[in-house]
Amino acid sequence: MRPNFFLLATAVFPVAWAGAIGAEEPKMPPRQVLLEKAVELPVNKLNSRVVRVIFPEGYKTPLHTHEGPGPRYVVKGKVKIEEGGQVREYGPGEVFWESGQWMTAENVGQGEAELIIVELAVPK
Repeated sequence: MRPNFFLLATAVFPVAWAGAIGAEEPKMPPRQVLLEKAVELPVNKLNSRVVRVIFPEGYKTPLHTHEGPGPRYVVKGKVKIEEGGQVREYGPGEVFWESGQWMTAENVGQGEAELIIVELAVPK
C-alpha cells in the first residue's frame, strides 16, 4: 500500500500549502558549509555559548585564552588572529576555528570589526 501523499504533505508542510493540490513543492534555501571540523569531546556535556564582540578600529586584545575552542565568524571588518605560532587574517563571511590556545585578535580593517564567537566548554 502506497502512503497517501496528501496526508504526508499536511504533516510536513503548512496546511495552506498542503491544500493546494498540484502546487509545486517548496524548495529549501541554498546551504553553504563554512567550516567543518572533527572535535573530540572531553566529556558528555558541554556548555555552549554564542557571543557577539565588536572591536573598535585599531583595537588589539591582550594575550588571552577562551574557556573553550570553537568556530568564530567574522560579520564585518577584518581581523588578524595570532594563535599557536600562526598568523592569519579573516574578513566578512569567513569562519575560523579557535583552538583555545593563547591568542590575540586585532582589528586591522577600517571601522569596527564584528565577530560571532561560539565557545564549547566543560560546564563549571
